[in-house]
Parts: sequence; structure tokens; C-alpha cells
Amino acid sequence: MKRSLDMAVAAAALVLLAPLVLLAGVTVRLSMGSPALFRHRRAGYQGRPFTLLKFRTMRPGVPGESDDARLTRLGAFLRACSLDELPQLWNVLRGDMSLVGPRPLLMEYLEHYTPEQARRHDVRPGITGLAQVRGRNAITW
Repeated sequence: MKRSLDMAVAAAALVLLAPLVLLAGVTVRLSMGSPALFRHRRAGYQGRPFTLLKFRTMRPGVPGESDDARLTRLGAFLRACSLDELPQLWNVLRGDMSLVGPRPLLMEYLEHYTPEQARRHDVRPGITGLAQVRGRNAITW
């Protein structure tokens, strides 16, 4: 039932938000060049890797340059409004993600999870979840 609801909401959201997604994609492409999408391998359901999609928010860097220095003004705006996350609706339609669930973390974290922490992979990762509504990056691990 949850999967059906995820698909219905993600499909409707993609249709309704298509002009905004298109505008964001074109703006990213014009300001930062190609590609407009950032692709990253993340741990999904049962710890299997999948390719997470987001709009790019940083320009390419040089070795030793901080992420803060690479973040563009457009990227900061997209992040502040969570517009960089819109392409993840496609991940929901593909079955890689859910609308609500634990955020998908980097593959290299898998080996460091305690058995309790590894339970996050018993469900599909989500676009939003408890951590996002309880403080985002301001809360501890």
C-alpha cells in the first residue's frame, strides 16, 4: 500500500512541479554548465547501492578546496528551498526510494553501522524522514 501511495504522489508531484523542475534544471545548466544533475551512489533497501539524483549545487573543485567554497549562490538557494531534491521524485518512481524514510547515506558508512543502525536498510530510504523534521543537520548522529 505504501509503495502505491509513494508512486501516485511522486507521479502527481512530478507532473504538477514539471515547470519548476524544468526551470531549476535549465537555471543550473546555464549557471554551472552540464550536467544539471548530480548523481551519487547511496545505500538503499537492504544496503543495495542505487544512484541518487539531485540538482547540482556546487561547481567542480580543486584538490583541497572546501565544499563551502564550491557551493554556488544558486546552489545555496536550491538547498535552502530543498529544490535540489526534486529529482529524487524520479528515484521514488523507479523504486529506489520512498517519500518518507531514513535518508540514504553514503555507501562507505555501511561497514560502520551497529546492528541497530543497520536496521535503517530494512526499508526504502526516503526523500524526507524523522531527522529532517527534527532538526536536519543540527542533530547528532
